[in-house]
Amino acid sequence: MLLHFDFGPSFTSYPKPVSEIILAAMPWTIGLLVTSTVIAWLLGNLVGIIAGYYNKRRFATALEVVGIVLYPIPYYVLALTVVLVLAYYLGWFPITSTFLPGPLTPQRVIWILYNSALPALTLILAGFGWNILSMKSLAVATKEEGYVQFARLKGVPDWRRMNRYVFRNALLPQLTALVLSLGTIFNGALLTEMIFAYPGIGLLMRTAAGAGDYNLLYGTITTAIIAVATAAFILDLIYPLFDPRIRLKG
Repeated sequence: MLLHFDFGPSFTSYPKPVSEIILAAMPWTIGLLVTSTVIAWLLGNLVGIIAGYYNKRRFATALEVVGIVLYPIPYYVLALTVVLVLAYYLGWFPITSTFLPGPLTPQRVIWILYNSALPALTLILAGFGWNILSMKSLAVATKEEGYVQFARLKGVPDWRRMNRYVFRNALLPQLTALVLSLGTIFNGALLTEMIFAYPGIGLLMRTAAGAGDYNLLYGTITTAIIAVATAAFILDLIYPLFDPRIRLKG
């Protein structure tokens, strides 16, 4: 049953198969969470390396404050604040996302992106603070290593030391976190999908649990477990490409 991705029919959408429901929700979850996770990771690490390498300068302290402010905010508070400011008061975005069925025309793509903007923004802000603080702490520790100090004494330019010596070595733990977080996207962003009525896997889990649809709940949880295990396996395979100290033995 598991090898064929067959979890039986959904009790709430009988006789529709669970696998069909999951496959229909998966592009929504992947599109939202992969995009927001990667953007938050890239921006957070870029700001974090600058804040960590120049940690004794005032502008670096200001960058770190951004992470300190964003990181401890509970996600639901952040999401509701974004909705109140950008959707309710300013009216720039819809309060509740609306995704109508139909062919994937250019107009519909624009409509999907417009309705996905607020969920994506909240996820980016939620991950942005953590990436800043984690990269900043790694950069501060890495720049004190002997090889970085030796490069400084040799006269290696500041920008090159930060990019090639500090950033590349501090990036390894961040890369691990990125790959594993991409594996967990198949859990869905439960709060995000509930607040914004986004039709992803997280909303499927919530609906299945509330309706007692055990086949659908079993299918979504199994999909998430397989995704995390696959992400960890891929990480083991690609890690030697980024860390020359690791070699795969045949």
